[in-house]
Amino acid sequence: MTPSGTTSGEAGTTGTPSGTASDAAGTPARDSGAQAAWEVLLPAAGAPARRRGRALQEALREAVRSGRLAAGTRLPSSRALAADLGVSRGLVTEAYEQLTAEGYLRSDRGSGTWVGGTVRTGRAAAATGPGGLPAPAPGVFADFRPGTPDLSLFPRAAWAAAQRAVLTGLPHGALGYPDPRGLPVLRAALAALLARRRGVVADPDRLVVCSGVAQATTLLGTVLRTRGHRAVGVEDPGSPEHDRLFAATGLDVVPLPLDGEGLRPGPLARADVRAVVVTPAHQFPSGIAWSAERRGMLLDWARTVDGHVLEDDYDGDFRYDRAPVGALQGLDPERVVYAGSVSKSLAPGLRLGWMVLPEALVDEVVERKRTMDLGHPSLDQAALAHLVTSGGYDRQLRRCQRAYRERRDALLAALERHFPGTSVTGIAAGLHVIARLPARFGPPDRFVARAAGAGVVLRPLEEYGTARPADGAVRLVIGYAHLAPAVVAEGIRRTAEALGGR
Repeated sequence: MTPSGTTSGEAGTTGTPSGTASDAAGTPARDSGAQAAWEVLLPAAGAPARRRGRALQEALREAVRSGRLAAGTRLPSSRALAADLGVSRGLVTEAYEQLTAEGYLRSDRGSGTWVGGTVRTGRAAAATGPGGLPAPAPGVFADFRPGTPDLSLFPRAAWAAAQRAVLTGLPHGALGYPDPRGLPVLRAALAALLARRRGVVADPDRLVVCSGVAQATTLLGTVLRTRGHRAVGVEDPGSPEHDRLFAATGLDVVPLPLDGEGLRPGPLARADVRAVVVTPAHQFPSGIAWSAERRGMLLDWARTVDGHVLEDDYDGDFRYDRAPVGALQGLDPERVVYAGSVSKSLAPGLRLGWMVLPEALVDEVVERKRTMDLGHPSLDQAALAHLVTSGGYDRQLRRCQRAYRERRDALLAALERHFPGTSVTGIAAGLHVIARLPARFGPPDRFVARAAGAGVVLRPLEEYGTARPADGAVRLVIGYAHLAPAVVAEGIRRTAEALGGR
């Protein structure tokens, strides 16, 4: 095999691969690294002449990083490798010297060049699917795991128009380090939007733009830890992300049980916490909306213990049978931190969210935001502000609401047809439902395994921390927003078929 001809184009050196590299003394090198090095570096030799040297260094560096060339492997001499690759000896010498300086290789005078022992090979990150979960294996037909909107609904034309408008009119000064609270134009637009749609008491000066609810949670957790908090209460069942994010700030998490109205008063009163995170508009994963009595109870508790509530309004705009319940924050803006994002309405990849803070927390949170990332990207903020003020964001919400309601209806119809006796709990809202199937379809482990065999991915409610029901019913958390109605219906049909059509 000859790498792209016999001429290097670098220094007039020609060479034909011998199949066995030789050392500087002309003695064949029997080390397996010689042939291995030639094989992994061969594509670099065919790079354009101007970048051949850099390509050779990159290929050699990656071969060491990946473990293709293991620590202790002896490399061919520069003359032998240059001849095998058909490049100039100077290119190989330069690559060896550069990687020796970086620590990838070591060179012992008189004994050649070797792969160093400093590098530790990395493990490839697993691909992820909805909600950061492992990506479905090949052959999956329908992935019903909750957490992801339909990304094909992202308004590309409207977003592109917003970006063009922003780039045309944005003053040069706005491209510097932004206010860590966010661009004033976006904070004003969001404050008006949240007041109108969610009943939030939203002063732009108390609104901080952040990288989604995840960063809002981390910022609040860090501030609470600094203020002496040691733990925070979380809903049980609830979002595992809340547990992980607060734990990352050094706070312990205390599970607080729910019933059909919200947090149970007794366990909350006995818990040694002064802060809780809740999803009262559409509790995740149970799907309930907190009752007015429990909302009032929670605020009374916060006032009594001089504490705070983080309200995660993750999908509050999506209610299908009536107007959404207003935000808890509107009842007591000095006790409730309100957090939301565009992750369900536009796309999680934008990493655009917000938090509306009690006055007592503003300065500390803003300072944490400043030291964490020096503020959110200005161009993205300006584009979102344009989308909101132009009416494009409201149109997007209406578009998503129509699509998600249709998919929810398709799911309920399919469950009724193929799994008679199934009940769906929670309000008609959001991007997921809780389906409770009669015990004859169980046990849950068998049900999920049979579905997986048919190419359908499902998650039982027990994965969110709840105990199995005594009657043996199968309870599933089914996300539907990211699947077309036909896929939803066919996925449920295939699941029923895998269960023997029972």
